[in-house]
Amino acid sequence: MSELINNAEYRKKTLKSLILKLHDGVNPEQVRAELLKTLQHIPYGEVVEVEQELIQEGLPEEEVLRLCDIHGEVLHGAIDTSDAQEIPEGHPIDVFYKENEALRTVAEKFHAMLLNLTHISPEDFEQYVFGMRSLLNELMDVDKHYQRKEYLVFPFLEKKGITGPPKVMWGKHDEIRAQLKAAIEILQTPTVTKQDIIDATDILFEPCIQGLMDMTLKEEEILFPMCMDELTTEDWWHVHTQTLEIGFTLYDPQIDWKPEGFVHEETTTSQSHNGTIQLPSGSFTAQEILAILNTLPVDMTFVDKDDKVKYFSQGPHRIFTRSRAIINRDVRLCHPPSSAHIVEKILDDFKSGKASHAPFWIQMKDKFIHIEYYALRNEQGEYLGTLEISQDLTALRKLEGEQRILSYSQQK
Repeated sequence: MSELINNAEYRKKTLKSLILKLHDGVNPEQVRAELLKTLQHIPYGEVVEVEQELIQEGLPEEEVLRLCDIHGEVLHGAIDTSDAQEIPEGHPIDVFYKENEALRTVAEKFHAMLLNLTHISPEDFEQYVFGMRSLLNELMDVDKHYQRKEYLVFPFLEKKGITGPPKVMWGKHDEIRAQLKAAIEILQTPTVTKQDIIDATDILFEPCIQGLMDMTLKEEEILFPMCMDELTTEDWWHVHTQTLEIGFTLYDPQIDWKPEGFVHEETTTSQSHNGTIQLPSGSFTAQEILAILNTLPVDMTFVDKDDKVKYFSQGPHRIFTRSRAIINRDVRLCHPPSSAHIVEKILDDFKSGKASHAPFWIQMKDKFIHIEYYALRNEQGEYLGTLEISQDLTALRKLEGEQRILSYSQQK
């Protein structure tokens, strides 16, 4: 018998028969007892293969999806992940794990609030619901976690012929998204009562939180170890470099993963086929960045490392007039001869590293103008150029007290 127990085909055949018992309506506890008695610990790869085979043999994906929660519950704790690879800090899978920790923490807080709801007084109810809604809004951030799996990880699995588990998992993602959205809508209803929430707990709130928690276990016990086995370092690098286009979930990685021994191009800044400019902390189109730069309440002028003017902002209330005739002009020629020596001194000190910031302020008729020069450097400390920022601080200097209520300025 021991030879059979150690045989992968036997384990898979037995596991398949047990999952089909669930399909036939056998009590999950009975199946779990039989599973533990017969198989003890099952390698995570065999669970994936069985799920794939069930779909290939004609069990509808919708039925596999329905069984997913049941057989996931039955298998929990019986899946052997001892052979799983060690995961470097900052690796995409490490980020997924850290996000799961954060998701579980928020989900547990929401569940505790559900349990405590009956003890909340009428005068505290509105604020309590606001707190519950805030937690659900945080959990809705799981959409980015799921999107990274769906659009960045699953395609690599599918290229290797692993199509069943991603389809099943994607279906569960959609269920959880829909449940979270419905739960938020209930709590956003102005007339919602305590009884409304209690009535929706068993049919919506609890299944939603349980589904989200179960998904973290499915990922950690099955999906993530399998992905570490199947995806190459180059695959993971592609996942990593595209992650920022989607974003992170309740966690901001503190380490930028760079695989050892893998030759890769730096992707600090890149431009995609649709014109999106990708930076380390996010992305935008050229149109968006133009609107941002021209909306900031400051004048900006950029001078490159060769002392040529390369850019100036075009906000509606510029302090100092600029025309495009100065583009590619030596910055020294853009200042009066009387101040050229100051410009020269700033540039020399910035290039040598002696200084990186030069502030000035002047009174210009009835306006108080603050002017600052900043040295721009790359990660290696190399000089890239100088940024000039000018701001009219006249109105800001007159502010007193506080303004905490919503109030719009009529100034256009």
